[in-house]
Amino acid sequence: MKQQITKLVPQLRRFAFALTGSADDADDLLQNTIERLLRQAPDAQDEDLTKWAFRVCKNLWIDEYRSRKVRSQAAANPELSANQAVDGERAMQGEIALQQVNSAMAQLPDEQRSIISLIALEGLSYKEAAAALELPIGTVMSRLARARLALSEFLKNSQEEANA
Repeated sequence: MKQQITKLVPQLRRFAFALTGSADDADDLLQNTIERLLRQAPDAQDEDLTKWAFRVCKNLWIDEYRSRKVRSQAAANPELSANQAVDGERAMQGEIALQQVNSAMAQLPDEQRSIISLIALEGLSYKEAAAALELPIGTVMSRLARARLALSEFLKNSQEEANA
């Protein structure tokens, strides 16, 4: 069981970061999620544990979010980026793009941000994301479409502002 949870840590950390928008909040959420998993983990297959872990993480964040009543600020976290730029100009362009995407993600409602995180970042299928978030697959698809459209519009506007 502990080995299965250990394998899930990178995925859960990225998911927690996508939900919270802050590295510090993501680390706290990850720690609370792992604690809950170790305390209450079901005797289940690997796939069921993965779905359950994402659901626990999401529910813990909802509880924390409601208790604070404030949205965390999105922050660029270099240790989570896969930016392997070699020259300075390319590195700077990558950082600017990452900041734009983080800013766009921060503007999405929590429901859309969690879905796009599971599908685009974690590579889950629509069915797996629907199971992890306990939503009908149609709801996942419509929220994902709205999230992609909102991200596209924000990034398009950011690009137009940069070129002006």
